[in-house]
Amino acid sequence: MKTVPKEIGTFKTRDGAELYYEIRGQGEPVVFVYGIACLLNHWHHQLHYFANDMRVYAYDLRGHHQSTPGDPSKFTVQGMGEDLAELLEHWNLDQVHLVGHSFGVPVLFETYNLVPDRIKSMAFINGFAQNPIKGMFGLDVVEPFFHFAKTMYEKNPEFFRTAWRAAVDNPLSIFMSGLAGGFNLQLTQFKDIEVYARGVGQLDLSVFIPLFENMMAFDGRKIAEKVSVPTLVLAGDRDFVTPFKFQEDMHRLIRTSELVRLPYGSHCCQLDFPDYVNLRLEKHFQGRLLK
Repeated sequence: MKTVPKEIGTFKTRDGAELYYEIRGQGEPVVFVYGIACLLNHWHHQLHYFANDMRVYAYDLRGHHQSTPGDPSKFTVQGMGEDLAELLEHWNLDQVHLVGHSFGVPVLFETYNLVPDRIKSMAFINGFAQNPIKGMFGLDVVEPFFHFAKTMYEKNPEFFRTAWRAAVDNPLSIFMSGLAGGFNLQLTQFKDIEVYARGVGQLDLSVFIPLFENMMAFDGRKIAEKVSVPTLVLAGDRDFVTPFKFQEDMHRLIRTSELVRLPYGSHCCQLDFPDYVNLRLEKHFQGRLLK
């Protein structure tokens, strides 16, 4: 596969946040959006593959990595959707393909709600249309634990922040991050899990906590019912972060959707099975269904 040059840039949103982005290739435009506390490395297989025939865009969510936080009131799913809508305008993109993973899917819902005429198709990889926390990992403990952690952070933010960042230096924490982040530890390269774990440790909790809390309150079902563009719903068969039920629910709500269940796929199946995911996305962009 040939190496495609990468363009980098930043865009200032209306509230002053600086969003970092990367652009590769020429052709039909496609934008990749990662999930909360994730990073561009989640898409590295897709960015390089599709840059051979398409114009590929990817960016850091506000408050993540090379993008600044801006107005804290924008640490919401809706705020992130507004950011992407602004980026599409800045890039002058119409008839664009959008691909979201996990939390990136609600961001796409909000973007579609704002600028449906700009969007040609969407692809959702292990996403959700409403609170994914209930039943995550087959348990109902994530939400109570989050509220406990939030209380501890509010009581002593500096201590909690230091502990959060120091934890990633422990090899065991990288393994645990792999499990919590929904990777298939037998298929995903350890380097990708390590990059993810260290990225989580670098994320400012003043961004993560309100954004995670808003994510739990998100309900995009009414938006999903309005979606009229071709939409691929790709579900990892062994995704314990957003189990298959969430993908079935979205498929039922979106009348123009195709549901694909990937055997052995984890929450991050674009890293588990990159070739298969790329093939599915490619056929989806071309308007062809695989049976």
